[in-house]
Amino acid sequence: MLREPGPAVTRLGFFVARMVLKPGSVGVVTPKLMRFDAPLALASGASIDGYSLMVETYGELNAERSNAVLVCHALNASHHVAGIHADAPDVPGWWDNMVGPGKPVDTNRFFVVGVNNLGSCFGSTGPMSIDPATGRPYGASFPVVTVEDWVNAQVRLADALGIERWAAIMGGSLGGMQALSWTIQYPERVGHCVAIAAAPKLSAQNIAFNEVARTAIRSDPDFHGGDYYAHGVVPRRGLRVARMIGHITYLSGEDMAEKFGRALRRSDGIADYQFHYEIEFEVESYLRYQGDKFSEYFDANTYLLITRALDYFDPARTSGGSLVAALAAARAKFLLAAFTTDWRFPPVRSREIVEALIANDRDVAYAEIDAPHGHDAFLLDDPRYHRVMAAYFDNIAREVGA
Repeated sequence: MLREPGPAVTRLGFFVARMVLKPGSVGVVTPKLMRFDAPLALASGASIDGYSLMVETYGELNAERSNAVLVCHALNASHHVAGIHADAPDVPGWWDNMVGPGKPVDTNRFFVVGVNNLGSCFGSTGPMSIDPATGRPYGASFPVVTVEDWVNAQVRLADALGIERWAAIMGGSLGGMQALSWTIQYPERVGHCVAIAAAPKLSAQNIAFNEVARTAIRSDPDFHGGDYYAHGVVPRRGLRVARMIGHITYLSGEDMAEKFGRALRRSDGIADYQFHYEIEFEVESYLRYQGDKFSEYFDANTYLLITRALDYFDPARTSGGSLVAALAAARAKFLLAAFTTDWRFPPVRSREIVEALIANDRDVAYAEIDAPHGHDAFLLDDPRYHRVMAAYFDNIAREVGA
C-alpha cells in the first residue's frame, strides 16, 4: 500500500521551490509511505505486526530493473536524500551534493531509493507511532531493533518496488554498516556495496560515547521512562546534551580549531573573560545551537534505539569473531572510503573490512582521503572524494547498461 503524506502541494509551493533549486538538483520530491502488513520477526525475539517505511525515489527504474541504488542513512538522517520538498524549499536532502543529475550518483542513469529506517522518527513506524494494540504511541515499548532487522525490512521494500537485485547499496557511517550487512544477509541481491566512513563494529570508546548520550536523555526529568508523549513534554535537555556529545565526535580537532579556535563570543563588544558559566567561547555557542536545533526535530526514544543498533552491530559475532568468516558469503563488489581525520570511525576500521574482503578474494577498491573535516567529511563537497564516487558509479552504470 502506497500513500502520499502531508498536505497537497500548491502551485505557489512549486513556484517557491523552483526559485531556489540549485544546478543538478533532482527538483521537488514527494515522499511516500509504504505499508507492510506481514509481521516482521526481530533479532531480539520480538516482532512488529506490520510497519510502514517512508521512502523517496529519484530518477527512473529502467526496463531491466537493473539500475536501482539504495541509500541507507546514518543516525539522524532520513529518507530525504536529495532534492527539496515543496513545503520546505530551503532544506535540501542530506546527500543532495551526492545524488542528482550529473552528480556522482547520477539520477539520469540510476533509480535511487532513500528509505527512513524502522524505528526512526521521520515517518517510518517507530516509538512515536500508534501501537494498534493500545491506541497510544509505542514509546518505551517499541522493540529494540538491529541493523540486520533494518535490512530485513528493506528487503520487503525492494520486493514491493520490483527490485530483485540492487546495482549498488551505499551509505556513510551507520548507513555503510547497513550496506555491508546486506552483502552478508542477501548476497545475491547486491551488485556493489559502497561503505563510507564505516566500521565492522563499534570500538569500546564509541559505545561509551553512545552510553553517555543515552544517559543524558534518560536522566532528563521530562523523559518519564520513555513515555513522555503521554505527559505532553519532550526531554529537550537530554537531547541537547546528547547532540552536543555526538557533534563533538563528528568533527576533527583540526576542523574545530579552524572554525572556532579560542575565539570569544561577544555581543556587547567586550573582548575579555566575564567570569561566569554562560557562553564565553564561540565553540560553546555553536554546540548549544546544534543541541537546541536537534531537540526541536528528533525523537529521544529514536535516539536511544538507533544508538543501540549501532552498538549491537558486529557481523563477526556469529562467526567466532572472524570478520573474514562473516564476509565469506558476500558476492558483491566493494568500494570502501575513509577520511584521515575521522577519529570516530578512523581509516584503520575500513582497512579491517578491506583486508577481510581480500582474504575472501573479493573485488574491492579502497580510497583514503586526506580531508580535514572528521567524520562529517562523508557529507561534504570534497572534490577528491566526489571524483572517487563518480568514477566508481560510472563503472557501475556501464555494467548495468545505464
